[in-house]
Amino acid sequence: MSKSRPALFLDRDGVIIEDRGYVHRLDDIVLLPGAAQTIARINTLGIPVVVITNQAGIGRGLYTEADFQAAQRHLARLLSHFDARLDATYFCPHHPEHGKGAFRVVCECRKPRPGLLRRAAGEMHLDLARSLMVGDKASDLWAGRAAGCGAVLVRTGYGARVETDLARESGAPIWDDVFDSLGAAADFLMTRFREK
Repeated sequence: MSKSRPALFLDRDGVIIEDRGYVHRLDDIVLLPGAAQTIARINTLGIPVVVITNQAGIGRGLYTEADFQAAQRHLARLLSHFDARLDATYFCPHHPEHGKGAFRVVCECRKPRPGLLRRAAGEMHLDLARSLMVGDKASDLWAGRAAGCGAVLVRTGYGARVETDLARESGAPIWDDVFDSLGAAADFLMTRFREK
C-alpha cells in the first residue's frame, strides 16, 4: 500500500464551473476564470485533485447519472486545454426530502456529511488531516471539517452570501481562509501543499 498523501478536494458548481442550477447540459459547463489554471498548478505538485459534489438533480429526476458523467467528461476536455486534470470525482445523488424512490434517503454521502471525503481517502490512500476542501457553500466547509480537512471558502457561486451570513454568527469562522475565487486562492494552495 502506498503512503498516504494530501489531496485538494473541490466542490464543482460555483468553484470550478459557473453554478447555473442543476448543471448537467454540456452547454452549461462554463469554467470560472482561473479555476483550470489553479488545478493545473496543483497537478504539477503531484497532489490529487478530487471533486466532491452533491448532485441531487439525479435523485430529483431532473437528469440521469449518465447525463452527469457526460458533463464530467466534457469538463475534463475543457480542463485539458489548460493541461489540468481531475484525479477523481465523487458525487451524492440523494436528497432526504425531494429524492424520488431509493434516492429519497438520509445518507452519509450528502454534504455536509463527510462520507464522500472519507470514501475518497480510503480508496485513494489520502491523508485527510493534510488535505483541503474548497467550496462556496457552508455544507462544503462543514463536510471538510467533519472529515478532518482544512477548509477554504471562495466567493464565487454562493460564497459571497455564505461569507456574509456566517459572519453574522458568533464564534470562529469555519474556514481557514477566504478568497474571491479558486484562481485567487492558487498561491495559498500551492504554499500549503508545498509545506505538507
